[in-house]
Amino acid sequence: MTTNVQNAVSGVVNAHIAAIATHVPEAVLDNATLAALYPEWPAEKIFDKTGIATRHIAGPAETALDLGVAASEKLFTQAAISRDDIDFLIFCTQAPDYVLPTSACVMQDRLKLNNGIGALDINLGCSGFVYGLSLAAGLIAAGLASAVLLVTADTYSKYIHLQDKSVRTLFGDGAAATLIRRNDAGDTGSIGPFEFGTDGGGAHQLIVEGGGFRTPRSAETATETIDKSGNVRSRDHLYMNGGAVLNFTLKRVPEVVARLTGKMNLQLEAFDKVILHQANKFLLDSLQKKLGLGDDAMPRRYADIGNTVSSSIPFVLEDIAEQRRFPPGRHMLVGFGVGLSWAACSVSF
Repeated sequence: MTTNVQNAVSGVVNAHIAAIATHVPEAVLDNATLAALYPEWPAEKIFDKTGIATRHIAGPAETALDLGVAASEKLFTQAAISRDDIDFLIFCTQAPDYVLPTSACVMQDRLKLNNGIGALDINLGCSGFVYGLSLAAGLIAAGLASAVLLVTADTYSKYIHLQDKSVRTLFGDGAAATLIRRNDAGDTGSIGPFEFGTDGGGAHQLIVEGGGFRTPRSAETATETIDKSGNVRSRDHLYMNGGAVLNFTLKRVPEVVARLTGKMNLQLEAFDKVILHQANKFLLDSLQKKLGLGDDAMPRRYADIGNTVSSSIPFVLEDIAEQRRFPPGRHMLVGFGVGLSWAACSVSF
């Protein structure tokens, strides 16, 4: 078989992650501020439980689209690529500017990308980067694109009740712009294969129920309740069943890791880094123990930015890059969360 056919069969795409740039809003929410609101949770307890010291919060008029544009502008400043070279734009967010039009179309204009490109949104959260990477790789493998701009951005803070410590301590707002390019002569990176999973039966475990057409916002959905832990929220706010999400994660992540290593006929030790969605310290500690990984094999980035949802994996990737260049190696990326949804893939540099 030719190399292209072999790669198609194996799920490996001759493309690579060429550059990543990230952006966070200016405002910072620290543990001392949260502790003043939740006297039973001192700042030290918040940090010990979550591993998070600070998180960045979008301003009242600052949207996920704004954060994504800022990250993309950084990428164009740092990376050796012209805006005219981009031939597809994918924007992953769960906080769009409008019901319609597609935010990616607005972003195309804001970034002054040419009119001859495709642009679309994907509504996915914690697994969104891996899913978006699969779409970008698929476009390149099909010969439909050669340079894809994948932008991830979320502003979960806008969904969170100020008196809900169960989620306000975890989530931070942020964005990442990732350039995925077809391999040319001399390029050695690859993307894939991928493994995916979905369990919509668990959708209610991590949800903003009010605001869509199934449950339009109303006086009823805006009615606030207090749970047994003292967290205040309404159906218009973000709700997370932490125990159920933890159990889902500890079951599904090892499964998808095993499926990917099995598909590649490799042991987990063959991967230089295993980069997981950066949910929080407790959850990642549990997964690290369950997967049998050492500290060096599982890099982390949440202490200063919190859980940035779809952008958490590219924040880690940016951290392991040296002078904006990725060191050679094979890494596994694993996203999991809202949906319920999960995905894993291999990337090589």
